Amino acid sequence: MTQLPDLSPSRAALRDHVLTHSVKRGEFTLKSGAKSSWFLDTKQTACRPDGIVVVAEALLEILPAEVTAIGGLTMGADPVAFGVAAVAATKGRMLRSFSVRKESKDHGVTGRLAGALLPDDQVVIVEDTTTRGTSLLEAVEVVRAFGANVVLASVIIDRGTTCAELCTANNVVYHPLLTATDLGFDPGT
Repeated sequence: MTQLPDLSPSRAALRDHVLTHSVKRGEFTLKSGAKSSWFLDTKQTACRPDGIVVVAEALLEILPAEVTAIGGLTMGADPVAFGVAAVAATKGRMLRSFSVRKESKDHGVTGRLAGALLPDDQVVIVEDTTTRGTSLLEAVEVVRAFGANVVLASVIIDRGTTCAELCTANNVVYHPLLTATDLGFDPGT
């Protein structure tokens, strides 16, 4: 077995949960069309009570103090944003949460944003898993257009190699909680 990198205690606990509940082995076709011998169903971590607690512990360790809101593109960001905001509240840290819809809603509260985001909020954009980073950047664009400031983007797992470059090119600080290498896999495979 591949020697796994050393991680902080909270990230090591997250990695253990992901390896136990979210990594599937076999033959898979990824969203990009690429073939892979492993697949991440990270919602198996984000949607379990013990899983979202370890996600929150790891994310709250790296979250800048000025962050006031957490969210991202629905569906991947929803359990992360809502769960982390709830866990943070139990620790006295109040974060508003929100979702970015895939398409604008034309009735009721219109537009792509749903939830408690306010203009001028200091935001962390989250996602469960990324390979390329396009969903993160789509959420960044919507949040910026609304008038909030994105101070960080993070994912539970970055399985690819391009998200960091994409974030840098768009002036977004990026810090994944785990990478493919942290899980013992080659990135992008």
